[in-house]
Amino acid sequence: MRFAKPLLVSMVVIVPTSLIAQTPERRTIPGNDVAVYNIAGVMRVEGGTGSDVSVEVTRGGADASKLTVQTGRVRGRETLRVIYPDRRIVYRQGEWYRGRSRTTLRVDDDGTFGDDHHEDGRSVDIVGSGDGLEAYADVKVIVPKGKRVSVFLGVGEAKIDNVDGDLYVDVSAAPVTSTRTRGKLSLDTGSGEVKVTDAQGEIDLDTGSGSVEVMNIRGPYLKMDTGSGRVRGSDIVAEELEMDTGSGSVRLAQVQSKRIKLDSGSGSVELDLRSDVDDVHIESGSGGVTLGIPESLGAAIRIDSGSGGIDTDIPIQVKKADHDYLSGTIGDGKGEISIETGSGGVRLRKSS
Repeated sequence: MRFAKPLLVSMVVIVPTSLIAQTPERRTIPGNDVAVYNIAGVMRVEGGTGSDVSVEVTRGGADASKLTVQTGRVRGRETLRVIYPDRRIVYRQGEWYRGRSRTTLRVDDDGTFGDDHHEDGRSVDIVGSGDGLEAYADVKVIVPKGKRVSVFLGVGEAKIDNVDGDLYVDVSAAPVTSTRTRGKLSLDTGSGEVKVTDAQGEIDLDTGSGSVEVMNIRGPYLKMDTGSGRVRGSDIVAEELEMDTGSGSVRLAQVQSKRIKLDSGSGSVELDLRSDVDDVHIESGSGGVTLGIPESLGAAIRIDSGSGGIDTDIPIQVKKADHDYLSGTIGDGKGEISIETGSGGVRLRKSS
């Protein structure tokens, strides 16, 4: 009996460039003051060991091979820069792609952007569809203890975890999440929500639009400046607390701070105090104000409500009272509390 010979078929599988896994490129950046720049992608900043900052860059997208990585000293500090050789970048990843269609940056030829030195740089558009350079880079920055690091991101997402050092983060359109930081933390965002949890040190948050959430904060001061978007916070212990918001409700609970200044253009303000104060000033253009006061607090208090009543279940030695005005003393009267509203009522209650 004869058997037919097996038929051997040779197959060649062509895999699109965009699907080929990119190998991370690792660089070591010396010095105590380091800056990292990337136009599009996920930026991860994590604590680490060693003497130098290390950076991993993973390219992605159909045109990933066209990206280059440059290092060297720029304007007095060591840098790593991902260079995008085009004025139009197509980025189809993450929340930015689902929620936005266009962001424009001013970028120098050396790949730097986001500070005060780019008036003459080229205009770069990042879009979610259409023609252009379809490329991005996911970047991981490993920060040893005590370093000063600045990261600049156009669009994508920024994630910070377990960093012990001074950190400055500047993003144009990206959500920012920060956990377990020690040292100075400064976040500057054009748009995108910001979440900060378990931070010890000087905290400065500046957002154009997007919600802000802070929890478990310890340090000399917490400063928040928001254009629009709600602000939520809890378990805050700081010598100074300052917040300025254009629009959006504010709710801060379990706050221990000697000096507090809250300024809201529009939106309700709720502040729950857990300790005595030296000076508290709350101003709201439109929106009611609710202040939670602990039994241990003592302060001279003045409330001026442009339109809206005043309601209190706190014992006050009243000096002067009207429908929209009240002045008096709480407890020993050593601190000072002033509340001003353009429209909206004011309520004083016992801390929950």
